[in-house]
Amino acid sequence: MTQLERVVSKEEQEVIDYMDELYEKIKARDAHEVEFLQATKMLLNSLVPVFVKNRTYREKNILEQLIEPERIITFRVPWIDDNGKTHVNRGYRVQFNSALGPYKGGLRFHPSVNLSVMKFLALTQIFKNSLTGQPIGGGKGGADFDPKGKSDNEIMRFCQSFMTELYRHIGPDIDVPAGDIGVGKREVGYMFGQYKRIQGAYHAGVLTGKGLNYGGSLGRTEATGYGTIYFVQEMLKDRREDFKNKTVITSGSGNVAIYAMEKAIKLGAKVVACSDSSGYVYDRNGLSLQTIKRIKFSEGARISEYVKTHPEAEYFDDGSKIWSIPCDIALPCATQNEIDEASAKMLVKNGVQVVAEGANMPCSIEAIDVFLENDIMFGPAQAVNAGGVACSSLEMAQNSQRLSWTVEQVDEQLQKIMKTIYSNCKRASNKYDHPGNLVVGANIAGFTKVADTMIEQGVI
Repeated sequence: MTQLERVVSKEEQEVIDYMDELYEKIKARDAHEVEFLQATKMLLNSLVPVFVKNRTYREKNILEQLIEPERIITFRVPWIDDNGKTHVNRGYRVQFNSALGPYKGGLRFHPSVNLSVMKFLALTQIFKNSLTGQPIGGGKGGADFDPKGKSDNEIMRFCQSFMTELYRHIGPDIDVPAGDIGVGKREVGYMFGQYKRIQGAYHAGVLTGKGLNYGGSLGRTEATGYGTIYFVQEMLKDRREDFKNKTVITSGSGNVAIYAMEKAIKLGAKVVACSDSSGYVYDRNGLSLQTIKRIKFSEGARISEYVKTHPEAEYFDDGSKIWSIPCDIALPCATQNEIDEASAKMLVKNGVQVVAEGANMPCSIEAIDVFLENDIMFGPAQAVNAGGVACSSLEMAQNSQRLSWTVEQVDEQLQKIMKTIYSNCKRASNKYDHPGNLVVGANIAGFTKVADTMIEQGVI
């Protein structure tokens, strides 16, 4: 019986109507914010079961409060290039919810950054952070600045200008940004240095993703990719399977994708394809991770360079076609909405068993429906890629204690957190009569903790 054929009770229909009405209000107010509306729609749809069983959330208007950010900060970021010309970009910080702790979420530097993208990322960050079990709220920020093609000095000047405004709004107990697309250790270092100069104090816990010499955590770079695999490992265990001899494809070739590939290979899988913004490379015998790391980390080159070292591999200049490759496990680790309905159907046709979102919202609503309707094991982003922010929280803990943990200690904690996240998602999906639907499970498990806390704190 499909979702459409299922008989809907009177109580459930009332909640569905309430969610639809709320969504239309949000849509009327923020009609131009496409990504935020998509994330909101997915959230509301998955929360129907918990609102049927718990009327308190509706009576307290929790969703109306939670769906509106506590604070949105926008600002201009002027910077001077190497030729002395002044440029201006737009900076953002969306401080969405602080019920569980200080706002926590990355900074993204990319031309696609706008308020809609920032709000969608910050909204999903609330529940991702809640799922980790760590005392952190949800936020996100960034700028429509493109680091590609810029010199180190230009990036430094931009980061310093960005922090000259952002510093007013962050702090170890207020808001703790981290890196994201376009923001790595270099950018975090430049911003931390500027924050330190302005404040005249050494607040190590104000940023995470720092270098190891000044408060960074071992294992942070690998955490999102490794965490993705640890989550999928738990999914496979439920069907008495593992990574051995599984064929994997991974979109992207940044930290998330590369370290997901690394861990999958260590567990016995064969990764046959990965991509970047220019296209994808396919090697039926299994990709050489060493070559990919050299190309992307050491040379900063395009993935197309892979075939020069491995002529038996094939390169294709349309990255969206990567999902046409037959595989057992698909890991979208690049960007939002990279798997649409047609790509999802192609994956199902070619026998995919598991799809897990290493990126943020890489699957459209229609694509997720295809996976769920075909009994494909599907891991949603807010659960699957929570390893990065979980490790950032561990970095905050080390900074507070003025300690540095070993990589083994960090990885042990990461594995425990990812196992707990999976367990909580699975338990919530079963409790609310959607067994196997981890989208529902993740959103409900993350939401109820935040909502209950808001009620306890009197944030009503």
